[in-house]
Amino acid sequence: MGLLSKTEWREAATEEEFAKTDRKLVDFGGEKQIGLFKVDDKYHAISAWCSHQKASMVHGDLEGHELMCPLHGARFDVRTGKNLSLPAVRPVARYPVKVEDGTVYIKA
Repeated sequence: MGLLSKTEWREAATEEEFAKTDRKLVDFGGEKQIGLFKVDDKYHAISAWCSHQKASMVHGDLEGHELMCPLHGARFDVRTGKNLSLPAVRPVARYPVKVEDGTVYIKA
């Protein structure tokens, strides 16, 4: 039996799901829980978990490309995963996204 690739393109959502929302929690199991966000008609995927304390950020305030963790207010850029404010001192994982025929895929 061959080894599985550590990352592969996985179906995450349909574009229709974003008709009335700008985000979705994508759960690929284990540690692969990803926040998928639509900003300015582009999709961005970052870890759903804050790097400061493992709190879900999917429902945090999103202003432009800045996502705020609802627990302590750390801010992250959804395009890069870069931490933008304290108390977070580390970025979160960012995942490549592509859209084909109305389906959104994440490389995770």
